[in-house]
Amino acid sequence: MNPKFLHILQHTLGLDQYGRGTFYRNHFVTGEGRKDHADCMSLVDLGFMSVRRDHPLSGGDDCFWATEEGKRAVVAESPAPPKLTKGQQRYRDYLDADCSMSFIEYLRYRDRCDRRAASPV
Repeated sequence: MNPKFLHILQHTLGLDQYGRGTFYRNHFVTGEGRKDHADCMSLVDLGFMSVRRDHPLSGGDDCFWATEEGKRAVVAESPAPPKLTKGQQRYRDYLDADCSMSFIEYLRYRDRCDRRAASPV
């Protein structure tokens, strides 16, 4: 699949460049003459998107959405995410924890938890 088409489908569905995330949305708004409109129309021709022309909620622009075939194509065509180093993964874990600690406080807390889990009861 054309990388530009894949990017449009990923954005339509609210996914990252590796196809990760949840399908929390399914729409893409663009109008004639704008840079993505021709690509969206090509995706409609391929069966990956559908369109509603002159949608009133989008100010008269066209509203596109991914079809089931388009969703399957995103899953199949998205590249695998890069492998993270141990340090990168540890920082991602910190961000996912969404805690009020600084990074160093989080590392100390995590180390204490790991030591408690490893000690015999």
